[in-house]
Order: sequence, then C-alpha cells, then structure tokens
Amino acid sequence: MNRKVTILLSGMIAGDPWQGGATWAVLQYLLGLQQLGHEVYFVEPISPKSLRPGGSDLADSENARYFSEVTREFGLESTSALLLAGTKQTVGLSYQGLQKAAQRAALLLNISGLLTDENLFSPAPIRVYLDLDPAFNQLWSAVQGLNMRFEGHTHFVTIGQSIGESDCSIPTCGLTWLKTFQPIVLNQWPATNHAKSFALTTVGNWRGYGSIDYQDVFYGQKAHSLRHFLVLPTLTDESFRLALAIHPTEIADLTALATHRWEIVDPGEVAATPSSYRHFIQNSKAEFGVAKSGYVRSRCGWFSDRSICYLASGRPVLAQETGFSRYLPTGAGLFPFETVDDILDALEHVNGDYSWHCRIARRLAEEHFQSDKVLGRLLEQVGI
Repeated sequence: MNRKVTILLSGMIAGDPWQGGATWAVLQYLLGLQQLGHEVYFVEPISPKSLRPGGSDLADSENARYFSEVTREFGLESTSALLLAGTKQTVGLSYQGLQKAAQRAALLLNISGLLTDENLFSPAPIRVYLDLDPAFNQLWSAVQGLNMRFEGHTHFVTIGQSIGESDCSIPTCGLTWLKTFQPIVLNQWPATNHAKSFALTTVGNWRGYGSIDYQDVFYGQKAHSLRHFLVLPTLTDESFRLALAIHPTEIADLTALATHRWEIVDPGEVAATPSSYRHFIQNSKAEFGVAKSGYVRSRCGWFSDRSICYLASGRPVLAQETGFSRYLPTGAGLFPFETVDDILDALEHVNGDYSWHCRIARRLAEEHFQSDKVLGRLLEQVGI
C-alpha cells in the first residue's frame, strides 16, 4: 500500500484568469492527488504585472476573485494560496500556513518551475519539474538561453512521450526526462448522453507565444497548423465550432475562416470557468483537435489534456498527429490525422457507429488517463 504524504503543488490558475481549460489542467493534478489520499497544498505565485486591472492590489484583483471562486467550488480554499511573488501577501491560505506545509512536504510538484520562493521550494526532499509544454520549454532553454527554472529540481517529468528518444530532435538540456500522461479525475468528467449540439469543437488560442526556429525547422503555434486545414468544412456536411481566442486585428485569418465556414465563438463566453468549459465539451459531437505546429514538427508525443476531457465525456477525438499514436491505441474513439483526407476518413468511421466510438472514447480515458493510475505511476517514478 502506498504511504500517504504531504505534497506541495504549484501551477497557474489565476495568473491568466477565466481560462477554464488551463484551470482544469492544474485541477486534475490537485484533485487527483487528493483522491489518492495525500495531503495536498496548492500555491500559485503571481507577478504584480499580471494583476488585473493593472496597478490593483492582490486582494482586490480580478485574479484573486477568480482564484477564490475556483478554490471554493472545489473545496480547496483552506489549502490553497495565491501568492504575490516577492512578498508574503496571499489570498487564501496564509504565507505562514504555506511555510508549515512546505516543511512537512515530501514532494514539490512544480508545474513549469513556477514556484521559486526558497522558503517554499527548498524544504521538500523531492522537487519535480513538471513540463506541460514539451519541445518549447526545452528549445527556449537550449536555443534561446531563457531561464526555464530547471535549477534546484531533483526530477524532471514531461508529457512529451518522445523527449529524449533517439528519433526526437528536441534537445534534452542535459536532463533525464521521465514520461507521464496527463491525468483526469473521472468522477469530475462523467460520460454524458449524446451531444445536443452536433458540431465538432475545440478550445484554444490562435496564437500562443514563443515560436522558435531550430536547425532550419520552424516550431510555431496553432495558427500555423490550422491554416493547412482551412478548406475542411467545405468538403463535408459536418459543422465545426471553434472556441478560439483570436485577436480582431487578425483580419486575413478571420476572413479565411469565415469564408470556409468555420464557426468561431469566444472562449471567454463559452469556456471561461471550469464548469462552462466542461459544459462546452460535453455538448459537442467530437473534438477536432489541432496542435501547435511546434508539437507537430517536433513529433514530441504531446497529447492534449483537453482531448482527454473529450474522451472521458464519451466524445470521439480527431487529433493532429504529434507522435502520440506510438503510445496510444488509435482507430476507434481516437483518430490521429495529418491530412484533410485523414480527417474525412475518420469522420466516416465515427459516423458509421457513433455510439460505439463514444463508448470506446470513454474506455480509453479509463484505461490510459485515469488519475489514480497516472499519478500513482508518477509518484512511484520519483520515489514516493
């Protein structure tokens, strides 16, 4: 039987508030570790520059309001803190409470190395850097020389299943990367009845940040991937609804999307909170998941936490190939694609027996991403 320990988890929920999907990416770890019986504390350091509106105090900020709403919804308010970086000001658990938790912690799980406060970072004997942006984190460090806050960690874990493999060109930065799938807490994501809205959907940003050239290869954003599939809605009777954060000045791309019958909705309206994000996914027919071109070009084996939510909800997933098909079963419930023809073929399969593919999708989530399995294996890998 695994021993129960105190764990300090750090990640971003409110640094960029009203991002329901990004919030879930952290909640899956937090709730999943709790479900395993561990005592879990959460700390999110936030830069003063990230406070909204600009110049506001931490306690009065929009960030604090969102943080408090999320932690209250999931019963986490007494064990979670939003910490103003460089200070001891918190919303939620006090700084003194954080220090006490850090002193007891057997493990720090530090998403993207966000936590750097030495009083909270150093006490845990096992300090894990958790990489949720594979290829980019390594390239920013190795090629651009950016400080990705690797220093001081005892273990390095990535969701990029191919990082460090011989056929993956992404530098390892001299580190040994352990591999994990992303977890999902299945009782928070039940399979639901067939979709009320029969559209293929997804949620994302048209452009992120930090595209990079390396060895004559361009590692770009979602915009650079989706442009290759612009004609897709004109070749099928299917509806495609994208909850896409795209700036209104992207006139050429917005015009092209509209011309080719893509329906664009504001993620701030349909997926701003954990609940609305879940509702949007569960009222979809399936996911049409386009990946950042950096994930595609690197073949790093990234697989989206968003796609896992679709699978758990009993929704088939069509996902752009990043090399993940080497590590997951495909062809039923989950379909990798590289070309428009691949997508059309997958749609034919899904429509041939939609209910069956929905059941297989849920089964894939249960077998490969269930939080007890994924997090139990991760803890074993790092010595818990």
